[in-house]
Amino acid sequence: MRRVLLLNVTYEPLTTVGLRRAVCLVLCEKAEIVHDDLAGTMLCSASVSLATPSVIRLRRYVRVPYRNRVPLTRAALMRRDNYLCAYCGHRAETVDHVMPRSKGGGHTWENCVASCRSCNHRKADRLVEELGWTLRCVPVVPRGAHWRLIGASHDGDPQWDAYLTEPSAA
Repeated sequence: MRRVLLLNVTYEPLTTVGLRRAVCLVLCEKAEIVHDDLAGTMLCSASVSLATPSVIRLRRYVRVPYRNRVPLTRAALMRRDNYLCAYCGHRAETVDHVMPRSKGGGHTWENCVASCRSCNHRKADRLVEELGWTLRCVPVVPRGAHWRLIGASHDGDPQWDAYLTEPSAA
């Protein structure tokens, strides 16, 4: 499904929405198009023609609630690990517990990684050290207000990059 980047009035990224939802927001005048699709495609009906949006901006400010802990979901975990296996680097399809739950490992950000089926099956109920494997990166809790957009720069439109980069500290 085609995704569209949704910005707050202040141009801070909020989330991505489906194309249908983005068009509804624009047509109801709750949002405006900031960038059109790079291909220049148009959406046409009997009475309206609209450029396909890539980035839209809300017309009213939306307060983003502060969360001190990001909820652990399969989708968020896959985004955090960029859909790559933490052991071999191939495409990930499953979630693996680094310290198996049967050995006291919890279902936490620090103990869960994305894994391909092959590595998950071979690892089974063993520790990484027992197999002589290493993790490609240490699993951590996603931080920042835009945790929902983790990985969006890899699967989104190139026009999103200007909004997704963190401002550098001087």
